[in-house]
Amino acid sequence: MINITIPKADVSITERKQNENEEIKIQPIEGFIDLHEIPRDKGGIILFYDNKDELLFVGKARKLRQRVKKHLEDKVSPLREHRKEVHRIDVLFVEDAMEREIYETYIINALRARYNVEKAFF
Repeated sequence: MINITIPKADVSITERKQNENEEIKIQPIEGFIDLHEIPRDKGGIILFYDNKDELLFVGKARKLRQRVKKHLEDKVSPLREHRKEVHRIDVLFVEDAMEREIYETYIINALRARYNVEKAFF
């Protein structure tokens, strides 16, 4: 039997409003203003959680920040009908494409991601 351990999040951002004393105004995307903390040039796994810490959706990407933005803005994202539920986004850095595929499928099934239907075996 193969033993897979889910890595800890390298970056975790939570939906929040900008403080009035912050100098630079950031335009929020679906309530998230800290997307700049997600690196542009890293690949990995993206986990979207609701405010009860229940896993909504898992995705993978070669370029994490771009993919997170697409999920929050795009009209064809599987999350488009559920964006208001997203409260926290965790990002795991995984550079190898094969490892990303394995982790994504494993996390979807082990944690029972609510809106992943294509790779769900539970």
